[in-house]
Amino acid sequence: MMPHAIIPSAARQALFLDRDGVINRRIVGGYVTTPQQFLLIDGVLEAMAIFAARFSRIVVVTNQQGIGKGLMSDDDLAAIHASLLAQVHAAGGRIDAIYYCPSLKADHSFSRKPSIGMALQARHDFPDISLRNSVMVGDTASDMLFGRRARMTTVLVGDEPLLARSHHHLVDFCYPDLLSFARTL
Repeated sequence: MMPHAIIPSAARQALFLDRDGVINRRIVGGYVTTPQQFLLIDGVLEAMAIFAARFSRIVVVTNQQGIGKGLMSDDDLAAIHASLLAQVHAAGGRIDAIYYCPSLKADHSFSRKPSIGMALQARHDFPDISLRNSVMVGDTASDMLFGRRARMTTVLVGDEPLLARSHHHLVDFCYPDLLSFARTL
């Protein structure tokens, strides 16, 4: 499929990105709680510069139940995100907003992915966003379900081919990493 067929050429095109496992290395069985633990995945900064030239809005949507568990505070998360924003900006990229849900999975919060509260909040904050003309990039079935529920094109990144096969109805496109996806645009 041609790259232009992947992403509709709409002026109101937005990119939604999951954070852990897409932008930064996931801590298996734990949480990123400090800027020092926040390690970008190779190629992310180059990808973000490509995205900045292609998408009208770039939004990060992330579940952060480490706050709900008391392992970190909103201020701790703000410091992590300030570091991310500075690195992306220095590399020629941009992030227009970061939305996070601190609720525990057991709370069944409408803001927690796979529910679409963060997508609706982004559309409220940025009325130029058309969710139908947007793309959700993630590394989990929850991310793909979030994108599908919001009627976005879904892109699975990472080394989870079994996830792509078992949840094929949720995944429109698969790439090994964010930079591989960005280079198709």
